[in-house]
Amino acid sequence: MWGYEYYGGARTVDVHIRRLRAKMGEEHANLIQTVRSVGYRFGQSRWGN
Repeated sequence: MWGYEYYGGARTVDVHIRRLRAKMGEEHANLIQTVRSVGYRFGQSRWGN
């Protein structure tokens, strides 16, 4: 995806997600859900978690 010119870290997306969650505050931070071995999902879960 990034090609040969990309020199960023392997955790770039994780850092951005952490910053987004921090800006959203505790009340809304759970809208960004971690899907293990896949990535992230935005939105409320069906179970209200």
